[in-house]
Amino acid sequence: MTAFDTLSLRPEIQAALAQLGHHTATPIQARAIPHALEGRDILGIAQTGTGKTAAFTLPILQRLGAAPSALPLRMPRALILTPTRELAVQIGESITNYGVGLKLSHTVILGGVGQGSQVKALANGIDILVATPGRLLDLMTQGHVRLDKVEVLVLDEADRMLDMGFIHSLRKIMAKLPANRQTLFFSATMPADVSELANKMLRDPLRVEVTPVSTTAERITQQVIFVPAAEKRHVLVDLIRGDAGMQRSIVFTRTKHGANRVSAQLEQAGIEAAAIHGNKSQNARQKALDGFRAGTVRVLVATDIAARGIDVDGVTHVVNFELPNEPETYVHRIGRTARAGASGVAVSLCTADGDERAYLRDIEKLIRKSIPVGERPEATPQAAAAPVSRPPLPARQPRNGGGNGGRGQPRGQRGAEGQAEARPQGQRPARNDGQRPARNDGQRPARTEGNRPQGPRPEGVRPEGGRPQQQARPQGQRPAQPQGQRPNAPRPAAPRPVQDGRGTQFSSFVAALNANEDQQPSREDRNRPRRRR
Repeated sequence: MTAFDTLSLRPEIQAALAQLGHHTATPIQARAIPHALEGRDILGIAQTGTGKTAAFTLPILQRLGAAPSALPLRMPRALILTPTRELAVQIGESITNYGVGLKLSHTVILGGVGQGSQVKALANGIDILVATPGRLLDLMTQGHVRLDKVEVLVLDEADRMLDMGFIHSLRKIMAKLPANRQTLFFSATMPADVSELANKMLRDPLRVEVTPVSTTAERITQQVIFVPAAEKRHVLVDLIRGDAGMQRSIVFTRTKHGANRVSAQLEQAGIEAAAIHGNKSQNARQKALDGFRAGTVRVLVATDIAARGIDVDGVTHVVNFELPNEPETYVHRIGRTARAGASGVAVSLCTADGDERAYLRDIEKLIRKSIPVGERPEATPQAAAAPVSRPPLPARQPRNGGGNGGRGQPRGQRGAEGQAEARPQGQRPARNDGQRPARNDGQRPARTEGNRPQGPRPEGVRPEGGRPQQQARPQGQRPAQPQGQRPNAPRPAAPRPVQDGRGTQFSSFVAALNANEDQQPSREDRNRPRRRR
């Protein structure tokens, strides 16, 4: 056991640690901090929850606090890169707590929120910059930040950063960093691509490895429950309802949509739940985390990427709603519980066949132990949302022209689906259609025909001059149409009524043209000048 007061830290830092109740360093802190204080590069391999955040923030505060900054604005002295927004916020909070007695400034820049306040903070000058790669690259391109004078670079959760596809952004950022710097490189796992990146970034690093990834915490009780995929959400509800000890649980899903569906199912069952994933805004994710810390949210449903950076004490249970396809991810997930000497439970819901059974074998091979099979929880009466009870509808009243439109009953008597309190039937008098006086058209006064502006409508055929003419064209202007151009349909026996003021001949001419469009007047007739009256 190594006490912080033996690590030669500044009095201001030791006072802050004591104020937070931190007196003993964790293994990763005890092994990494002394060499980092000497300026050596560090390659740290440690799982989440081992205290690695303090392993790199304390040496940075020690180094920068000893020499006040005289650099121009927009040029930080230390840069900490993280893969997720939650992790960036967590690291920023740690710097605030540990450096409360130091005159050092820092800011956190991340995506998902407006960049106005971030640009303003950079313009005012900062010592320590905590950033996600995407937003940092954007602000670098816009000229709001320069990395020429970075003295210490920290790459946290390097394996997850590569999994999220940040390798190209990292290369662009690395190209802007000075070669003469100290680099602190931390990762939970060390696959080939992460090892290759570390070799390019580090110079003669000290390798510090704590709790190899192939092992899981001994204080975590693990079990697997075999259940069909279609029944997983119902089993999850039964599991949480049947165990009063699941007061602060994290449920992991593989997809964002899956997280939304699981969260909705839990809330429908009356369980306080919230989902966090990449599609959620930063404000929504922070609100969910704050509720989870405060205890108002009992279950946090998360994807693997969004869960990086969740640092909440007192997590009692971790549930793998779906097993991850990478066994190392399983170790990261269940490491969210059993922290700081506490115990925890990890439950995995697994299908009996298919891909998940193969994933389970890979996990057991990695952790070198078989996961015990647990019993399916008993179904609770309130596991599913109770159906809305509705009284039988009354018989539909006949439509007698009443003011209720034939609906039969007032709205307040329609059952429990409304939110307002039902109105007693006695408050509204019963409708009696018989009390309505019979309609008597004879009582209506006769309409005076003289009120019509056109006068009385004629009974017979409207005369030719009844509609105003617009310079009626003389009938002799158009040549007589041959009988052969008319349609073959038999002519009606009755005289054709006049359709408009232009006369019957014009209507017949239009009908003939519609029946036989290819017969047109001759060119000579079309070119004949028209006579004016």
